[in-house]
Amino acid sequence: MEVYRITLTKYADKLFAPGLAGRWNQKGQFVIYTASSRSLACLENVVHRRGTGLHKSYKVMVIHIPDSLSIRRIEIDELPKDWASQPNSSACQKMGSAWYQEARSCLLSVPSAVVAAERNLVIHAKHPDFAKIQLIDSEPFVFDPRLVAT
Repeated sequence: MEVYRITLTKYADKLFAPGLAGRWNQKGQFVIYTASSRSLACLENVVHRRGTGLHKSYKVMVIHIPDSLSIRRIEIDELPKDWASQPNSSACQKMGSAWYQEARSCLLSVPSAVVAAERNLVIHAKHPDFAKIQLIDSEPFVFDPRLVAT
């Protein structure tokens, strides 16, 4: 399977987890957020960056996930009604943090808060299986100017 991550060009040459808090993890938990398609990765960036800074130099990282890796999948019906609220749902963060600490799988498949019918994949960068995940390409990416705030 391939997943995608759009990031500033200067960070696109290796898989890196900064340890910042996010919707599915607490600060100090090293995860990499990816999307199931380039278009979903684009929408996630537009939403989270609120349309600013999108004129900088970006690349889309193409990441290969071996089919042999196990995935913990969270379905929408497991989540409270406000799970997609901003900035982060505490219920999502608790579920993701529990997955991270248990370390039963390297991958967490979650619904996108932007397009709930599509999936994001959270990668546990400290899990032993992380070494099996490969960055296979970094392609130039330009956000359509109609998406970018001036």
